[in-house]
Amino acid sequence: MPSPRTEQALARLADLSPRKIVAELDRYIVGQADAKKAVAIALRNRWRRQRAPEGIRDEIAPNNIILIGPTGVGKTEIARRLAKLAGAPFVKVEASKFTEVGYVGRDVEGMVRDLVESAVEMVRSEREAEVEDLAHDRVDERLLDLLLPPPAAEPTAPAADDPQRVFVAGPDGQVAEEQARARERHERTREKLRQLLRDGQLEHREVEVEVAQHGPAIDALSQSGAPEGMQNFAEMFSELLPKRTKKRTVPVSEARRILLDQEFDKLINLDDVTADAMERAESMGIVFLDEIDKIAGGAGDRGGPDVSREGVQRDLLPIVEGSNVQTKYGMVKTDHVLFVAAGAFHVSKPSDLIPELQGRFPIRVELKPLTEADFVRIMTEPEHALTKQYAALVAAEGAALSFTDDGIAEIARIAARLNARMENIGARRLHTVMTTLLESVLYELPERGTAPEVIDGATVRARLAAIAEDEDLRKYIL
Repeated sequence: MPSPRTEQALARLADLSPRKIVAELDRYIVGQADAKKAVAIALRNRWRRQRAPEGIRDEIAPNNIILIGPTGVGKTEIARRLAKLAGAPFVKVEASKFTEVGYVGRDVEGMVRDLVESAVEMVRSEREAEVEDLAHDRVDERLLDLLLPPPAAEPTAPAADDPQRVFVAGPDGQVAEEQARARERHERTREKLRQLLRDGQLEHREVEVEVAQHGPAIDALSQSGAPEGMQNFAEMFSELLPKRTKKRTVPVSEARRILLDQEFDKLINLDDVTADAMERAESMGIVFLDEIDKIAGGAGDRGGPDVSREGVQRDLLPIVEGSNVQTKYGMVKTDHVLFVAAGAFHVSKPSDLIPELQGRFPIRVELKPLTEADFVRIMTEPEHALTKQYAALVAAEGAALSFTDDGIAEIARIAARLNARMENIGARRLHTVMTTLLESVLYELPERGTAPEVIDGATVRARLAAIAEDEDLRKYIL
């Protein structure tokens, strides 16, 4: 049975019918209705499996999917948005990574370890959100202690010429009176500092904090260029060594970040996070396996790199069909991880994969190339459309950027024509066209003032006509 927290994560899927999932994907991705429908059904089946009788639940395998289509039509975005919508651990892997060094490529099981790391990060973020207010309160108290240390328990006797000196009968009464006055002054000062801290007026004040210190050997093993698996080994090795700390003098803004991490470590049960993350990775994880066509060799070619490609397919097979993978957190079962593969399949085709691997991807969906009308929709309909992104960049300088309907139509026409005459890179062509179109505006924006900029059809033609018509310039710029 899933844990209560995993049940809560799965319960979020209860209100997401396939039709609602497609509607949510429509907010960010234009077209590709067949692909959206396929992934929506696959996602809903995750929830349906958990509601099936316990005896048959483990026998229900996920419907892995192959998305077939040229680059830039939305394959990666569909998988990424689907995982975000489901609140599921997600990892994107390029299949070509496994063949970079010939047959001895990247460890195929590494994608499962990456999925578990993604799940741990996701669950930890959820736990941090639950205790965030308490952690911030504790950090404020620790910062106040650093800015204004508490008074000594036994203050020294007041000087003879101190005007605040209080004379009471007996030495004990005098000490008690002085301690009370010192505590009162300290509390008043602390309250003033607390208000200044909340108002952000002490961010540049420097304080001394203790931070964890790693040895040079651990740092060398955990570098990004180290062999795969060394980072996990470095973390496990560091846990065996005694904890060492050193004092650093940092601004309050940085000290708050350091202390907040320390408070989260105290408030969050890491064993609970790990157990929940591994369960969520097993029952809800999504692996997006991109460029799978790069490991599919042609049926007639059996020499050279095809041996390596078929070897990678056979390495992938047990992971996709379900196996146990060792991670630093323990064994993880991949039986119910959803695998979404994608590839252009220009040279090869899905049937060039080995039969065993083909059988593990029963759902195949072909995505359609984008048309000029699709480009118009891409620039206007999605919630974070490209035109809105550039308008936000210009608004950061205090100016306004707007596009007329004929300006958007002209951009779409040029992008579609360039894709037809050159390499078809789908919607990514809009990025190259927009960057070239707005280059002078973005360059001159800080000095040109806040006058509004309107992009209409005539402006687009004037700025891009020379480049779009020149064969040599078009190759290198657009």
